[in-house]
Amino acid sequence: MREITYSEAIREALSEEMRASSDVFLMGEDVGTFGGVWGVSAGMLAEFGEDRIRDTPISEAAIIGTGLGAAMMGMRPVVEIMFGDFLMCAGDQIVNQVAKARFMSGGKANVPLTIRVTTGAPGSSAAQHSQSPESWFMNIPGIKIVTPATPADAKGLLKTAIRGNDPVLFFEHKMLYGESGPVPEDPDFRVPFGEAALVREGSDVTVIAVNIMVKKALEAAAILEKEGLSVEVIDPRTLVPLDKDTLIHSVAKTNRVVIAYEAHLRNGPGAEIAAMLAEEAIEYLDGPILRVGAKNVPLPYSPVLEQYVLPDTEDILDAVRKLTA
Repeated sequence: MREITYSEAIREALSEEMRASSDVFLMGEDVGTFGGVWGVSAGMLAEFGEDRIRDTPISEAAIIGTGLGAAMMGMRPVVEIMFGDFLMCAGDQIVNQVAKARFMSGGKANVPLTIRVTTGAPGSSAAQHSQSPESWFMNIPGIKIVTPATPADAKGLLKTAIRGNDPVLFFEHKMLYGESGPVPEDPDFRVPFGEAALVREGSDVTVIAVNIMVKKALEAAAILEKEGLSVEVIDPRTLVPLDKDTLIHSVAKTNRVVIAYEAHLRNGPGAEIAAMLAEEAIEYLDGPILRVGAKNVPLPYSPVLEQYVLPDTEDILDAVRKLTA
């Protein structure tokens, strides 16, 4: 183990997979000479050259469509979309082509395409550059959805995505790129899809936290411990597939649950998790399923208003205290 940042972990996963297989390449806006707008691919052009680190025009539809074609021809492309908000510019490619190619070919076409996407609010980037679109695609069969919250998970899940034969939306939170954490040195280290992480054990309330909200859930748990409350924190890590068993097991132990995510509260990823728990774990619950998410308005530019709209540690604290009052 050594401490590296979330950004470094992603770059390390990409580089290791590209060294291991000539079928892997990276493509996106400014990923080459500029090193990526978030700096994730810095230095990779010098090692791998322009054939495998490809700068593209500003066309999300072209980027993802080209990635789909390359994947169906046997390559393992990784494409970068600068902002999750821009996925809508390639909506037809993702929803009607990428997600359905295997099914519409009778299983003859594999689509080993990894779509790396930034998600979340980076601070005063306003309504068109701050959204968390994970749940937009949870309704689309045929595509996996990954939400790493730590450097280790970012590396291990990305390597799993690249080596798999299905399309993956890989959501990287902008405010996690600089966060450091322990990451195994093993170049074969991978994290399987569909296995949630028990981040912190507890007995009074389960907090199911997605992506950056894991960090805020841990902050809340530390505060609540001083108040005599034991909070269990679970990170699903992948929304599709979803590890229902781990979530249900935790709720069966604590009998209370809060679901925290940065996306807008209405129909965010926690809505599907809440519905699943209501169907499959209702007998374990001693109170309502509470959700913590962004207020249902476009993300504002003003720092003060943005802070008001986005969910934070205090919102998790309020929800847990309400459940245990």
